[in-house]
Amino acid sequence: MRITDLITGLSALLWAAVLGLIVLITVQTSRGQKMKNGRTLIIILLTSALVLSTLSAGLVFVEPHERGVVISAISPKGYRETALQPGLRWIAPFVERVERYTISRQTYTMSIAAYQGSIQGDDSITARTADGQEIFVDASIIYQINPSKVVDVHILWQNRYSSDLVRAQSRGIIRDAVSQFNVEQVISNKRFELVTYINQELGIKFDENGLTLVDFVLRNITFSPEYSASVEQKQIAEQEARQAAFVVEQKIEEAKQVVETARGDSQAAIIAAEGRAEARLIEAKAEAEALTLIQEAIANNPELLTYQYITKLAPNISTMLLPSESPFIFQIP
Repeated sequence: MRITDLITGLSALLWAAVLGLIVLITVQTSRGQKMKNGRTLIIILLTSALVLSTLSAGLVFVEPHERGVVISAISPKGYRETALQPGLRWIAPFVERVERYTISRQTYTMSIAAYQGSIQGDDSITARTADGQEIFVDASIIYQINPSKVVDVHILWQNRYSSDLVRAQSRGIIRDAVSQFNVEQVISNKRFELVTYINQELGIKFDENGLTLVDFVLRNITFSPEYSASVEQKQIAEQEARQAAFVVEQKIEEAKQVVETARGDSQAAIIAAEGRAEARLIEAKAEAEALTLIQEAIANNPELLTYQYITKLAPNISTMLLPSESPFIFQIP
């Protein structure tokens, strides 16, 4: 428990005790009874309550994640120019008060989903691209109050900085940024440039108003139903075209394979024919050489042909040889 809360509690108890004591003394007086030292006790309790109430009104504890803006009735400007730093601080009781501002990081989300954004329902940013296409942007802005400019934030925005500054500036800058790109660029190669542009512009605007932009998160981009349908049809057409091209390439490859197979068969047939021709040539040469040798043998020995003729007859046949001038052979009965 903080000491300021303790003092406030004690002060409330003392005021309750003073009130109760006054009621008790009044009741006893009405009955003709006097309370001994009643006035003295009331004065003590009243003085203690006033002291604690003054301390409670003057002591302020500032959390580490906070800064305090002092609104002062005794200052010519109506406020202190320097914010209260973390810790136990003192202000003028009853004439000064403290407005607390968190310097922790905060996130403001605008989303098409009903329960994801800072505002329930569809809170996405409707924007048009350079080529006239309508898109819906989901974004989150992470920011914090600049600790050195807390007083400026209070003077300019009070507690409205989230809705009137962060929300308004973000939506306007996002629309301006989207309008500089075509829809194809937004969803493809120019998306990084889009985010960079928004970061730069938001950073400048926030800094001018006492805030610090930590990060801009482009969560999602949604298209109109008409554009989504056209994109789907385009993708289908591209897929069909790629499929057709694949079929053509496949047919070309098959034709190449057929050509290569035919070329291989042709070469094999040529090689086989050349082999058969070469074999036949060798065979013819051998036959010619054999005939030459036979011719030479017959020329040197004319009776060799008759001998070969006789030896070719079946061995079980009995024959009679006629005179050598007769070319006939008769079988013996």
